[in-house]
Amino acid sequence: MKHYSIVEILGDGISVELSQSVQGLAKTLPFEVDFRQVDLSLDQRRRAREAAYADAKAALSELCVAIKYPTVTEEESPNKVLREFCDFSVIHRPVRSFPGVENNFKRNLDIDVVRIATGGTYSDRGMRIGTESAVSLRIIERQPSRYAARFAFRLASSKGRSVVSTSKWTIQQAADGLFQDQCDEIAHHYPGIPYRGELFDALLAGIVLRPDRYDIIVCPNEYGDFLSDMACGLIGSIGLGDSASYSFEKGGRVRLAMFDPAGGTAPDIAGQDLCNPSAALLAFGSLLNHIGEPEAGEALRSSVREAIGEGEKTTDIGGPLGTRDFTDAVIRRVEAKL
Repeated sequence: MKHYSIVEILGDGISVELSQSVQGLAKTLPFEVDFRQVDLSLDQRRRAREAAYADAKAALSELCVAIKYPTVTEEESPNKVLREFCDFSVIHRPVRSFPGVENNFKRNLDIDVVRIATGGTYSDRGMRIGTESAVSLRIIERQPSRYAARFAFRLASSKGRSVVSTSKWTIQQAADGLFQDQCDEIAHHYPGIPYRGELFDALLAGIVLRPDRYDIIVCPNEYGDFLSDMACGLIGSIGLGDSASYSFEKGGRVRLAMFDPAGGTAPDIAGQDLCNPSAALLAFGSLLNHIGEPEAGEALRSSVREAIGEGEKTTDIGGPLGTRDFTDAVIRRVEAKL
């Protein structure tokens, strides 16, 4: 039997229940998955300080792949620290409409948001100037822009889809202009893939009006943050969104990969069998694809969608099930496929 070792980064709130769901599913797979746990809960971060992050970095550096659960942001953002520690430069957020999930958007959405994981306005806290003004630096770097663009085009190539790069390059001519230049240059290496640039504000309207025109979208950091959450809102729940972060070797090969649900810690429902593990299971499915088990990965991702579409879903999206029963519903479908 094949054996894989991955890092499991524990967090706060519903983290324990999400871990139980993922590990329960993993036990049914036709190969072994060993979880090396690293604790990044708020209590542990307060006790160990930077040593907690050093443990996560060391484990990731050795095993190269991780699943992470939601963490509280108080003294610092664990996600931001991990990006810096592990040199994550690209974040991938697939967003796809779910049958059986009510929402106010009547069109089908099926996009992949690829964003730079660093820079933008998020890398600088800024400063106040007296009482009337404030200033913040906005940073765009060439290499992360190229990594994001190349990732987007490779993803489009594997799916037979198109790429749209987006920013506000007509206004932010230096920063966003640098990003657009890198996307345009990378596009020349993929002449068979349809490609265009689109201003970010126009793109937001375009997704609402004509979502069928958008496949793979690549953008700077904060634009991708805004777009991903808006897209999850359109499909009916941020709790249905999964995410992946990547760092790269100089040649462009993925060095480290971390997969996580996009939602928060939900402390108000923690420990009550009420949380929706869909995004964590979807993230684990993407992880399985990454480590070379695409059949299992696709079986898991499709089983989550099928369970929800057939009414076996958690209460937050209109179903009757708790966390454990929903996990069991997904497990039954995965076992039938594998």
